[in-house]
Amino acid sequence: MTTFSDRENAFENKFAHDAEMQFKAEARRNRLLGLWAAELLGKSGDEAEAYAKEVVRADFEEAGDEDVYRKVSGDLGEAADEATIRGKMISLMAQAKTQILDEI
Repeated sequence: MTTFSDRENAFENKFAHDAEMQFKAEARRNRLLGLWAAELLGKSGDEAEAYAKEVVRADFEEAGDEDVYRKVSGDLGEAADEATIRGKMISLMAQAKTQILDEI
């Protein structure tokens, strides 16, 4: 195998790994966001876990975070404004990435 082929394979493997890690981080962030929103909605226990799963599933509607934002924003209504939800999404993404890295 040539050096170029080795480098190409290494790049492809890194790309696949990074994509998988990003997917896991987004799913974890969405679950954490769902649990946070569930608490604001007065849900707890199994009901909160079920809601968190709904938020995770909402992310599969379209590319990007807008589908998740719309789901949570629509459900929370006046309980949280756009800046609060988007800020929470950012902070929870950092938390999700840290959790995943700690598990490795």
